[in-house]
Order: sequence, then C-alpha cells, then structure tokens
Amino acid sequence: MRRFLPALCGLALMWSLCGCGYTTRGYVTQAGYKTIYVEPFTNSIDTTSEYAEGSRFRTYFPLLENTITNAVVDRFNFDGSLKTSRQEDADLVLSGSLVNYRRDSLRTSSDDNPEEYRVTLFVNIKLVEGKTGKVLWQKNDFAGDATYFVSGGLARTESQAVQEAALDLARRIMETTVEVW
Repeated sequence: MRRFLPALCGLALMWSLCGCGYTTRGYVTQAGYKTIYVEPFTNSIDTTSEYAEGSRFRTYFPLLENTITNAVVDRFNFDGSLKTSRQEDADLVLSGSLVNYRRDSLRTSSDDNPEEYRVTLFVNIKLVEGKTGKVLWQKNDFAGDATYFVSGGLARTESQAVQEAALDLARRIMETTVEVW
C-alpha cells in the first residue's frame, strides 16, 4: 500500500488540475480590453415636476450623479479586471445618466405607518470602444437598490440607503461590463 501512495497522490493532483474548462474570466479580458474611462454621470431627473410616483413630492438628493460616478469608478478599481484611465487612453468608455429615483414603501405597521422602504436608482448607460466609438452595449432603466427600516434595531437613514443603492448599482454595472455568462 505504501508503494502506491505516491502514485495515488500524483494521480489525484493531476486529476484536480485538469478541470472542466469552466472559467469566470470575463468578456472584456478575452477581447483584449484593459482600460476603461467612466464619464461623469449626468442627472436627467426632472426636478421641476411637483409630483412623483407614489409620493406627493419628488425627492431630490443633491449631487447624486457624483455619488454614482464615484461608486462606479471605485468598483472598477476594486475589481481590477479593467484599469481606469484617462479618456484618450481608454480602450472602453462608459457613460451614463441618472434618469429616476424611487422610494417605495415595502412594509407598514398596523396603523399604516411605513416601517421599511426600498430606494431604487435608475440609470441609462452605454459602453463604447474608446478608439472606434462602436457601441458594445446600451441599457436603459438599469437599476440598483437598497432597503432600509425607519425604526428598530436595523434603522438607517434614507441617505445611507441611497449610498448602498449606488454601491449596488456600481456592482451591477461592473459585472455587466466585465462578465458575459
């Protein structure tokens, strides 16, 4: 038995290295893209409208488009699949526009007071090749969201939920850019 142990270990090692060929390597790395420029997002929400969906007045968070831009850039830097660069040096250019902000009540108490909300950020985004201008993909009403409680041990503010929704949106944008399943 001791004589076969090294051969058996070697066979097990070879078997584990063979694999099935599955990879999580993304589309952009397979296509040879290495850098991305994220244009500053614009805010296209109509703040002149007095009423919004499900609410008496439209909610506005100043500089929300900057929060989204920073979250997207940070997410690409964290992931490392694409290096952020200047626009003139970038293989890819990502542009986007904030088009809607929604706050929906998810749960109410017995006296109809909201206890939990969902905040959703909607953007229109487009990814193009930096040198040719060829549109690789474009998505409208692409969303990121977060929920929050207004009371209790899990209570948070709406602005904290907005930050979390921006992070969720950034993660989804990065995954859509990098991964093709």
